[in-house]
Amino acid sequence: MDIKAFLDQDEKKDLLRLLTAGSVDDGKSTLIGRLLFDSKRLYEDQLAALQRDSKRVGHAGEDIDYALLLDGLKAEREQGITIDVAYRYFSTNRRKFIIADTPGHEQYTRNMVTGASTANLAIILIDATKGVITQTRRHTFLVSLLGIKHVVLAVNKMDLVNFDQKIFDDICSDYKDFVTQLDIPDINYIPISALKGDNVVDKTDKMEWYKGKSMLDFLESVHISSDRNFDDLRYPVQYVLRPDRDFRGFSTRISSGVIRKGEEVMVLPSRKKSKVKSIITYDGELEEAFPPQAVTVTLEDEIDISRGDMLVHPDNLPRIERHFETMLVWMDETPMDPTTQFFIKHANNNTKARIDQVKYKVDVNNLQKSEIDHLKLNEIGRAVLTTNKPLFFDPYKKNKNTGAFVLIHPVTNNTVAVGMIIDKLSPDDLPSKISDKHRDQIRKGEGLIAQKEYQKRYNQKGATLWVTGLHGSGKNEFAFSLEKQLFDMGATVVLLDGSSVRSGLSKELDYSPTDRAEHLRRVAEVCRLLNDQGIITICSFISPDESIRTQVGEIIGENQFHLFHMDASLEFCKKNKPDLYEDETIQYVPGVDIPFEAPVNAALNLDPTQNGNNPEKVIEYIREKKIFPLQ
Repeated sequence: MDIKAFLDQDEKKDLLRLLTAGSVDDGKSTLIGRLLFDSKRLYEDQLAALQRDSKRVGHAGEDIDYALLLDGLKAEREQGITIDVAYRYFSTNRRKFIIADTPGHEQYTRNMVTGASTANLAIILIDATKGVITQTRRHTFLVSLLGIKHVVLAVNKMDLVNFDQKIFDDICSDYKDFVTQLDIPDINYIPISALKGDNVVDKTDKMEWYKGKSMLDFLESVHISSDRNFDDLRYPVQYVLRPDRDFRGFSTRISSGVIRKGEEVMVLPSRKKSKVKSIITYDGELEEAFPPQAVTVTLEDEIDISRGDMLVHPDNLPRIERHFETMLVWMDETPMDPTTQFFIKHANNNTKARIDQVKYKVDVNNLQKSEIDHLKLNEIGRAVLTTNKPLFFDPYKKNKNTGAFVLIHPVTNNTVAVGMIIDKLSPDDLPSKISDKHRDQIRKGEGLIAQKEYQKRYNQKGATLWVTGLHGSGKNEFAFSLEKQLFDMGATVVLLDGSSVRSGLSKELDYSPTDRAEHLRRVAEVCRLLNDQGIITICSFISPDESIRTQVGEIIGENQFHLFHMDASLEFCKKNKPDLYEDETIQYVPGVDIPFEAPVNAALNLDPTQNGNNPEKVIEYIREKKIFPLQ
């Protein structure tokens, strides 16, 4: 056979993606290393390095430590455990393989999920001397959750139990009792000794009671082509190809279904229809294409199509919804904050999503469910999500590619969770955000958002910065400058001054002592409401009486009221605002015909001649008081 014929034959081989899972020291890495070794798929330099490393850092005594072929991290070699997901590629005369060796430790659950996300088959190893253990159940649950349809239960280390059939049968029986709770359609049981090579590549004569295939023989022959969904066309556009003005194609890897030249397709979300004009690949045009092919499609009609849109058959539509239930695997070191609006990446589509409810957490070790309100690293739970715009999806069990998504944190850009969509949720079935406790709060006029939630959202505490001083003291200039500087720093701030409030809220009130007191009482009530909702208010009012300022402070609250005095002399103010002070027709002018009582307990006394620096002094003050910023 010439080289071209060989390469053509190799190209046509089927690809099996598989993972190994099991407890620590069950022999996952050893099994894969043995497959590579015994199938003669290693280069000479790899063999030499394996023999050298086995003597130096191996954990197999006098035998070759085949696990070293996969444990690539220094920490893995030193500890003799798998931490990261190790991928290995090899092929035989019948099939190509990509193997993911996943960690056994519970704290690396997210690593296992990563390795399992694209697998067709899972090999779950059990130590014959230990039997079915907690990690066995955990990994089987994860395999079921991720929709892997083919499982091999490899009972390893049979050499340590003298190849006893009863021990093997008992382990298989225990496993069957557990796995009946899960949805795994194809399970096979193979007794092996990975270290010694029994039943790995070749059948062994030490277990004549076992009539099945060896591990490699089974992996070469397991039927996986029917696992793909060829019924539901899902073509999520990844890229609009426009090399010149005359060509407009839509490129992606087909998620599911078959797309044919000349057939009618519908574009989502516009629901416009057209016919497939051509299906183009690097090697030329095709009459039809199917998963996992990557192709470029052109249409007969000019339709506005962008990345994230989807081509489907008009009589076979996916769910088009904003609300759905999902199983989430939390993958971030930081626990879930349900108030965060995450980015969701789904089938080449991106939008924002919120977590409406976490229904329960599943203990992956025993399948017990418990009620919680958030998930932590490596935890798995059922949740309800709502997206800003509709997604085009299928339930994960029906279609992996359109039923899976990832959540991305809007600030850190970390992938915080992976999700498997269970199904849509109608708005009528959405979890109510209003509980009986909330209804009681509403009846009492209490808000449903806790003060700490406001603080976290705005990175500040609600507070009133009250500036008092005579007419012409410069308090308005100071207040507006302070507002601008705080706003530029990112604070959420509202400014209230005499002119704005008297033009509306206190429009019917004059400047008499009685009406002035009512005017300031109203301002104080507004400040209290804003402060309770996390807003910083800046108030610029003369407020001449100590008793009025005390009343204002009591309304707003002692912890939220901060008084500043623009300490200007009457002479300074008269020079600054001569029109007001020289007009003898104006009544109730503090410092002239009614007294102005300078505060004795102001947080800061500000010099009006230094107004350019005064905002910075107050900003320093609110920093020290941890009003803004909180962190």
